[in-house]
Amino acid sequence: MDTMRERFASVVSRLLDDDPRLAVVLAEIGKDGFTDAARAHPDRVINVGIREQLLVGVGGGLALTGMRPILHTFASFLVERPFEQVKLDFGHQGVGGVLVSAAGSYDWPAGGYTHMAPGDVALLDTLDGWTVHVPGHPDEAETLLRDAVAAGDDSVYVRLSAHANSAPRDIAPGRFLTVREGRGGVVIAVGPMLDGALTAVEGLDVTVLYATTVRPFDGRTLRAAAGAGAAARAGAAARAGAAARAGAAARAGAAARAGAAGGVDVVLVEPYLAGTSTAAANDALADRPHRVLGLGIPRRELRRYGTIDEHLAGQGLDPASLRERISGFLR
Repeated sequence: MDTMRERFASVVSRLLDDDPRLAVVLAEIGKDGFTDAARAHPDRVINVGIREQLLVGVGGGLALTGMRPILHTFASFLVERPFEQVKLDFGHQGVGGVLVSAAGSYDWPAGGYTHMAPGDVALLDTLDGWTVHVPGHPDEAETLLRDAVAAGDDSVYVRLSAHANSAPRDIAPGRFLTVREGRGGVVIAVGPMLDGALTAVEGLDVTVLYATTVRPFDGRTLRAAAGAGAAARAGAAARAGAAARAGAAARAGAAARAGAAGGVDVVLVEPYLAGTSTAAANDALADRPHRVLGLGIPRRELRRYGTIDEHLAGQGLDPASLRERISGFLR
């Protein structure tokens, strides 16, 4: 299986052949994937060297001329280091582009903290109007990249990762996918966290939603899942009450009404800063009782290299840790 970054280079190279409005801007990182495209389109594959602020500035300038720029480098160099340029050269100027990152939160541990960006999505949340895609498989990355390129003049961030799920899902950009249904709460697994989350909740009576687009946040699907779980719990309690004596049935009915009114538990499992989407989930459920647990990368820095799997375990995001944290939170 190819990686998300390899798929990105091959897909965008083909798109350059078809759409004269597209341009790719690089800062050394990833240039080898565009060798043939640069030969075919030397005026639309631009490598600015190790100058990340210039990378974003050139992209914003191309957007001002009517081009659709695609910018690529590691997340820490694409969002965090040139954040002022992202804010001004795209947001303030009122133009859009496609930012495609790699390395993410812990994809290349040997690169150290300079090559990790667990706060990238939270940082973009301070700006208006950004769509954020977090694929969990190369096939999903292709779907979301094509959607991002075709998104008119919108600003889109696509967060690629070396951490991937074993198989793609039939995703729709902008929507959460219901992977399984249950009555005991809702778990939202973002991008490459799905496989681990599914292992963690095996045997638990919970709904699992799969999120590959996290901004805009799909509050409608979350609300539907929360409502379905509450209805199922109330129905089960009512059926149990109907089989009991009249006094017990009355008590069961009261318990069912209390349970239905007791709200829903939601757990977010995100591959970046813990709590990044907690406010969005709270807003989606603002008119009903609920609790939200945000799991992700804590602010505490791991100062060891290791591997992706060791970082997951160190951050409490491996399946065993997720199982303990999720089951301990659910009512």
